[in-house]
Amino acid sequence: MKSEKNLSQSCKAVSSVVGALIMFSLTIICISVMLLYSVPVIFEMQEDAKAQKIEQAFTILDSRISKVALGESPVQTTTITLMGGTIDVNSQGEADRGKMTIQIINQTDNTNEEFNCSLGTIEYVKDDRKIAYEGGGVWSNYGSRGGSVMLSPPEFHYNGVTLTLPIMTINGNSSSSGEGDFEIAVTSDNKPQILYPNVSASAQRKNPVLHDKVIVYIESQYYDAWANYAETMIYTSATTDDENETAIIEFHTVPPMGTFSLSNKIKMGQVNESNLDPVYDFNFHYEAAQSQGLNPKKYEMKAISGTKTLIYTLQKKGGADQLELHVTYMDTSVGSDYIEHWEGIDTFSIDGAQEDESSNVDLLDEYFIMEYSPTSQDCAETDFSWGPSNATSELPDVEFNADPAYNQYPLYDITQHYIKLMTKEDPIEFILDGGSQDPMDYSNSKVTLNYDSMGNLITYLHVTQNELNVQIVN
Repeated sequence: MKSEKNLSQSCKAVSSVVGALIMFSLTIICISVMLLYSVPVIFEMQEDAKAQKIEQAFTILDSRISKVALGESPVQTTTITLMGGTIDVNSQGEADRGKMTIQIINQTDNTNEEFNCSLGTIEYVKDDRKIAYEGGGVWSNYGSRGGSVMLSPPEFHYNGVTLTLPIMTINGNSSSSGEGDFEIAVTSDNKPQILYPNVSASAQRKNPVLHDKVIVYIESQYYDAWANYAETMIYTSATTDDENETAIIEFHTVPPMGTFSLSNKIKMGQVNESNLDPVYDFNFHYEAAQSQGLNPKKYEMKAISGTKTLIYTLQKKGGADQLELHVTYMDTSVGSDYIEHWEGIDTFSIDGAQEDESSNVDLLDEYFIMEYSPTSQDCAETDFSWGPSNATSELPDVEFNADPAYNQYPLYDITQHYIKLMTKEDPIEFILDGGSQDPMDYSNSKVTLNYDSMGNLITYLHVTQNELNVQIVN
């Protein structure tokens, strides 16, 4: 007897249905995954596109503000579509408006003075994205996705000689938000306040700049972009104080070069370390001041730079019309006992008699031979500064030993070596001291100083504050 087939237990009738369901499920899953990952990306792209439109509007705003600030137009307006964001003019309060501080330092007298101006901002904010006009430039902050970048350069110009800072100060306090169009109106009286040079405010504020350093501090939410901008400029460098959200741009001034009447202080700027022989002229013409003639017992020219000290010592050789020269160098950062001492094998001649005596001392004389001669109190390893170029040593990399034939160097090389070491961090100043019976006639004596100065220097400084009144018009 044949068995009857149970159709309810057969799988052949439902296999196509199950396959269709599986394919449908996979399609739904793929679409869901695509939506899960692509929708945020599309949304982010839409937000970036909106931000780019705001950036373009702020760049146009920047150019129009410049016309007002420079007196080309009494008023300029710019239309901005907010697209769900908020635009503020200094609405965060005084503490968040940004500030530029100019500090002028005279290391010789250990004095400094400073003046500062509020920058103010016109700022667009949407979520954690910010776009702002500040200090004559346009800046963008990406919030959690990164730091700040510059969109349009600020009014900050430096050509290696002259630093020009027209500080744009935004006045006003208003805010708007929403989706519509808003106008930003900018006006000015076109009467910038001259902050430097300004001898009526301070006798020190004059050109050429006679100070040792000029430091520009920029406190801003966009400080990192300010610092990056300064780094892109020729001859400039910048550091950041992240804790205080401050960009720090430092400049040194160039002391006068050439031939001058001798004084008891001689300033020298930082020399170009990349130049093997950066000092071109460093010579003295000494005239006697009294009937005793040029008869110094100990005439010192001493410079101190941090832990480093360099001393040139002149003294009259007993019974002869000659001046002996000694050179001493020490660096306490290496050790208190680390002292390098040189004695001249040759001497500088003295011409004339009594008050008419004179002598020419060239500290870059290639034929004036000196011998390395450590003093008896030297306990440390000798020739510590003659090695690879770093904070405490400088080329050439040589080693001195007990054989005098290997310890002799021209005065030219010794001066080049020590001047590069002394000016690594800051300019230096030689203090001339002839003791209680200084034999030098300073009015008739001369010094000639010329060298290859490093970049990042200021000769002329011009700073103005330009007041701009800004109002958001609905």
